[in-house]
Amino acid sequence: MQQGSIIQSTRKHSPDVWLFRWSEKNRNGRRVYRKRVIGTVEQYPDGETARSAAAALVAQLNEDSGQNRKCKITVEQICEHFEQKELRSGDSFRSFATVKTYRGYIRKWIKPRWSSFYLDEVKAIDVEAWLRRLPIARSSRAKIRNVLSILFNHACRYELFDRNPIRFIRQGAKRRSAPVVLTALEIRALVDHLALRERTLVLLAASTGLRQSALFGLKWRDVDFEQGELSVTRSIVFGVVGRCKTESSQKPVPLHAQLREALLTWRKTCKFTGQDDWIFASRLHKGRRPYWGASILRKYVRPVAESININKRIGWHTFRHTYSTLLRSVGAEFKVMQELMRAFHLEDNDGCLYTGSGASQTCGASSGSGIVLPSDQLGRG
Repeated sequence: MQQGSIIQSTRKHSPDVWLFRWSEKNRNGRRVYRKRVIGTVEQYPDGETARSAAAALVAQLNEDSGQNRKCKITVEQICEHFEQKELRSGDSFRSFATVKTYRGYIRKWIKPRWSSFYLDEVKAIDVEAWLRRLPIARSSRAKIRNVLSILFNHACRYELFDRNPIRFIRQGAKRRSAPVVLTALEIRALVDHLALRERTLVLLAASTGLRQSALFGLKWRDVDFEQGELSVTRSIVFGVVGRCKTESSQKPVPLHAQLREALLTWRKTCKFTGQDDWIFASRLHKGRRPYWGASILRKYVRPVAESININKRIGWHTFRHTYSTLLRSVGAEFKVMQELMRAFHLEDNDGCLYTGSGASQTCGASSGSGIVLPSDQLGRG
C-alpha cells in the first residue's frame, strides 16, 4: 500500500509548495517515480495539514494499484473487438453512414491517442482535458466522447471491463456560431441563374428541407403528382442505399404545385423516367446510380452563387437550415415544424433553427420569392 512522502519545495517567484511523492511500477515492471503539487505553504502551514489534503490522492493511488493487474485489455483491442462484433456483421442495426462515422472517429482520433492504454488507465479527467485541446468543433468532440463511451459500454457488455469512466466527461456540443442560412431573395436569385438540373435540386431541397441522403435517394415512384406528396423511403450515403436517418424522416412530404411543375419539367428532359429510376440518375453510370451531390455542389451551385455575390459557404444542409428558418419566420408552430421537417425532435436538425436578420426578410414572401412552403399545412397543430 502506498503512503508516499510530503516534502516542501521552493519556488523562485511564488510561495513554496508541498509536493506529494510516490513510486509505482509500470506495465513493464520498471519503477517510475512521480510527484504532484498539493498546495502552497500559505494554504497548508505544516506537513500534517498537507498530508491530510493528500489523503484522497493516496486512496486513489492505492485503489488504482489494486486494480492494475486486473485488466489486460487495451483500447486498441477493444476497438478491434467492437468492429468485429458490431460493425462488420451483416445484420448490424446501424446504418452505413453511422458505421463509417464510427470507424472514422476511431481511426483518426481515438486510436492515435489511446490505443496503447489499458482500459483501467483511461481516466475521465485525462480524456476531458484531451478533448478540450483538440482543434475541432465542439460537436465533433462530443461525438468522439460518445464513441469512446460506446466502446466502454461494449467492453462492459462482453464482461471485459466493469465500468465506463467516459460517462463522467463534460463536453458540450453547442455551436460557436449560428449556421449559414439563405434569405428567400438569395434562393430566388440562385434558382434563376442555375441550369435546369441544379435548379430543380435546389428548389426541391429548399422547399422540403430534405437531407442530402434522402434528396438523392428519391425515385420517380416516390412522387405522387395527383395527391401532391413525396414519399421518403430510402437514403443513399457514399453510394450505398439504406434506410432513412430516423423513423420520422420517412413521413410523406407535401409538394406545392410549383414544385410539382418543376419536377415534371425535369422529367421531360431526363433519359431515365421509369418508376424505378432515380429522379436524379447519373448518365455517366447509365442510370444505375444517382448523381454525386458533393460534385454538383462544388462544380455548379457554389460557382453560380459566387457569381451573383452570395458570399456564403453553401452546403446541401444549408437549404435544410434555410427551410426551418423560413417556416419559423411565417409563424409555423414548433409541432408543425417538427412534422414538416420529419425530425424526431427539433434538435435532430443539428440546431438549424435560426431567427436572425436574414429570416426577417423572408416573412410573408415565401411563395413570391421563389421558395415553396406548404402554407396550407402551417395552420395545423
